[in-house]
This record gives sequence, C-alpha cells and structure tokens, in this order.
Amino acid sequence: MTAPLAFDAWGDATAPLALLLHGVGGGRAVWGDEVSGTGRVIGDAGWHAVAVDLPGYGDSPAIDPCDMAGLAASVVATIDTLGAQAALLVGHSMGGMVAQEVVARCADRVSGLVLSGTSPAFGKAGGAWQQQFLRDRLAPLDAGLGLAGLAPALARGMASPAAPPEAVARCVAVMARVPEASYRAALHAIVGFDRRADLARIAVPTLCLAGADDRNAPPSVMQAMAERIAGAEYLCLPGVGHLANMEAPEPFHRALLPFLARCRAR
Repeated sequence: MTAPLAFDAWGDATAPLALLLHGVGGGRAVWGDEVSGTGRVIGDAGWHAVAVDLPGYGDSPAIDPCDMAGLAASVVATIDTLGAQAALLVGHSMGGMVAQEVVARCADRVSGLVLSGTSPAFGKAGGAWQQQFLRDRLAPLDAGLGLAGLAPALARGMASPAAPPEAVARCVAVMARVPEASYRAALHAIVGFDRRADLARIAVPTLCLAGADDRNAPPSVMQAMAERIAGAEYLCLPGVGHLANMEAPEPFHRALLPFLARCRAR
C-alpha cells in the first residue's frame, strides 16, 4: 500500500482540497511563508491548501522504484488520507508532470489543474537528448559537488535575470536541502515522461502558467500544451523564469487567484 506524503496545510480543512506539488529541486517549503507564501494565499482564498514533500523529499519516505506511476500513487494516497474525493492539483515543473500523470490515471480524483513551468513530455523523442540531460545534471554530483554546491548555479540558471537576489537565495536554500539520492531518482523518473497523447482527454478546468524568461519550460511549449487541453487558460508572466511562485510571488498569485475563484464557484 502506498504511504501518504508529509505535508503542510493552510485554510479550512473542510474546504475543497488544493494539493501543491513541487519540482525536482524543491520540497513543500517552496509553497511556504518563508519562500513564497503561496500555500497561505490559496488557503485564504477558500481552499484547504496542502503542500506535500514528494517521495524521498523532506519527511516523505522514498519509494522503489521511483517512477511516475509511484509518484502519482503517492499523491492519490494523500488525497485519500485527507478524506477528499478529489483535489485541485497545483504542480510546478516535475510537480506539473506528476499532476498530469494523476489525471491520466485517476481522472475522477482531480477537480482542476494549475500547471506552472512544466510540459507534457520531457525533451525530444528518441532518448539521446534525455540521456545527455542526465549526464549534464549528474556530472557535478558524480564529481562530488553535492546539492549544496550545485544549487547556486542551478537556481541562477532557472530564475529570470530580473529575479530579486534574495528570492534566488531562498530557492538555493531549498535546493541545497534536497537529498542527493532523491534528486538523482527524480531526474531518472521524469526523463521518460510523455503524456502528450493524454492532453485532449483532460476534462477539468486547467490553467497553464508560463514565465516569459523560462528556459526549462518555454512559453511556446506551455501555450501549445494549453491549446491541446479543452477550455484551458494560458497566461505568461513577464520578467519571470522557471521558479515562478518563488521568484515573483505577487505576480504569480495575481494570475492564480481569479482561476481559483472560478474553480471554487463550481
């Protein structure tokens, strides 16, 4: 049986559930008050906002194998633990991929989607690009740099040049705490991800949020994804990179809240 995930929560526990899913270099802290305040903002908007540590991160146990099926199952187990029939999934980067995996496997457990800085497939078809990505990301770790040593360059490369230095520093602090084994496992889990064929089957309200300066999930990719999801909304945040809610919380929240209000009204 899949174990539920460790989490932080905001808002009324009897309100509709919004489950917040982080990226490869994250953890539940990316949604917390010290980094972005996103969880509290969603809770104040009438939701039971729950930010989880995905398997192997923070206080959540690792899973073996660590694959997309297992990550999705851990999310569904957490929805069960929280006593909800369905959840609105707010996913950033890898978290957005996990959200797509959940809706593809268990559509009745998802009431809506917010997909931030993510894509429906990882890289180009054929495998060569994915393997080069793994080599590039893992080489510094293989050389003994560690996540604490890798995090500053990673965060600077993901954030917009316009991101405040203090915001980037908060992202670095979160990334530096990710266990190396979990980071490696997550990278291997996402390189084979491909749910492009399932986009047309998504039948819940969906918001695709891009950052204009995001080089990991470019706006063109996210807009094309939105166009394949019936009724999906697409917004691009100017001057924002891949770490949208962390580097630019206020613009991110302004884009998010009207969509949440429409979902809440349903």
